[in-house]
Amino acid sequence: MPEMRRWRTPVAALGVTSLLLAGCGSGAASELAEIDEEAQGVGAMGDYSVGETFVAEEPITVSLLYRDHPNYPLQDDWLILEHLEEEHGVTLDPVVAPLSDFEDRRSVLIGSGEIPDYVPVMWPGDEIPYISGGALLPVSDYLEYMPNFTDKLERWDLQEEFDNLRQDDGRAYILPGMREDPFHNWSVAIRDDIWQDMGFGDPETWDEFQDQLEQIRAEHPEMIPWSDRWEMNATLNLAGPNFNTTGGWGLGNGLYYDAEADELVFTGATDEYREMLEYFAGLTQDGLLDSESLTQDDDSAVQKFASGQSAAVASNEEELETLRTAFEEIGEDDAEVRMIRVPAGPAGDNVASGGRFDVGMVIGAHTAEREDFIAMLQFLDWLYYSDEGLVFATWGVEGETYEIDDDGERQLAEDVDIKGFNSGAEEHLSIDHGFYNGVFTHNFGSDTEIFLSLMSEEIVELQDQMADKEELPLQPNIPFDELELEQAALWQNSLTDQVHQATAQFILGQRDLDDWDTYVAELEARNMNEYVELANEAYQRGQEMLDELDEAEGHGEGE
Repeated sequence: MPEMRRWRTPVAALGVTSLLLAGCGSGAASELAEIDEEAQGVGAMGDYSVGETFVAEEPITVSLLYRDHPNYPLQDDWLILEHLEEEHGVTLDPVVAPLSDFEDRRSVLIGSGEIPDYVPVMWPGDEIPYISGGALLPVSDYLEYMPNFTDKLERWDLQEEFDNLRQDDGRAYILPGMREDPFHNWSVAIRDDIWQDMGFGDPETWDEFQDQLEQIRAEHPEMIPWSDRWEMNATLNLAGPNFNTTGGWGLGNGLYYDAEADELVFTGATDEYREMLEYFAGLTQDGLLDSESLTQDDDSAVQKFASGQSAAVASNEEELETLRTAFEEIGEDDAEVRMIRVPAGPAGDNVASGGRFDVGMVIGAHTAEREDFIAMLQFLDWLYYSDEGLVFATWGVEGETYEIDDDGERQLAEDVDIKGFNSGAEEHLSIDHGFYNGVFTHNFGSDTEIFLSLMSEEIVELQDQMADKEELPLQPNIPFDELELEQAALWQNSLTDQVHQATAQFILGQRDLDDWDTYVAELEARNMNEYVELANEAYQRGQEMLDELDEAEGHGEGE
């Protein structure tokens, strides 16, 4: 299952880990020595800039924490590794961690001071627990050596979003993946054959979707129209912006920005969150949403959909193929499935902010002492942020894994397949060559044309359908200091656990929504008001810090 973007602000992923790491090493705000470009420029290109192919002047070796996916396990003879070494002078030295254990392995290596040169596959916000230990490079200090990153930051108007990653010392410690345009890969999948038989189009609103489910239930009484998966975490995340709130995977640190009041509120206690729960609780009460949606495993939800016990389920591009395969295995030859445009809601036709930042990378602080430090930064900038590097990491090598046709379009080589584009081909772009691999690209993203070039037509169409939604205000930076971070993490974990538990109870009807005031009092007993007050103090302090940074540094292109 591909990763869904988790809406985070800096304390979003904190827990016990942050407390364990907080005392390690030197403070996050300690000064780094200025770069001696002669002493630390071994292998660096003197004329490296946007549009230039990175080729190390002298060979360099760069270590990374490699997330080993069981569907395409790492191989020493991959073309991507050989080509980087032979044509670009870079030998990659992977420290391998299996996908199933990746986050734990990452935590141990960073916390123990054994971090490789860089760690890809890290969501913005996940870096926060490791900053105080001094293990991470404050990458915003060195952006002058990353021209492709800074070029896209400026051209795509992402400076504000990048500044949102800065901590209480004014620095950012993660290089996010960047997209030219937001990407929408998650929605509700429907039995399109049933929708067509009923004469339905895509529902424009969640209320219209409820009407459609009611009509399907009347026509197919043997069916519970909607049986969801992922404990409804994807659906609540999708629906949230249309109720001017968030939920599920998007609940994050439990805080939500009220743009009109210019302050943070606790999401799970708002009227908007209650309104969203009332909607889904109503579906459950009316027999339109399977009560097992918050507890069943994925296989059960897929089988219900494939066997005709349900007509809707949350999905994404990859899971659409899972559903179609399930139809084939059961013999449902007439069944059709597609994802709908996410419906609008009482708060409007919205999407959450921040849809153009994605999973990124952190760099070990120790690399600043390398004699080839600048060359390493240039290489990472080229591979992950230049258009040429993105095409290379996504498509491979022209003449070997793909060709350019007479119309100037890329075409996979006849003997290479990925995602069924050359079904039955002898070789696989990821398995046999290492390309189209999330370790070497940030969720295959950046330039829209490159990103969508290996997406299915229906996913490209979904982007067009979602493009006119209103993007909500950016969730702001909350630069807690070290002591605040520890306290906030304790309060957050207790509060969000309570919200998740109560959310399930309300939707399932195990707890009446008339009990809402009692539920809010339970949150207050868990220090909700103190948490919100602490967050708003840090938020206001962060805004002042960013204002000063704008005046003094011109958006922080190197402090």
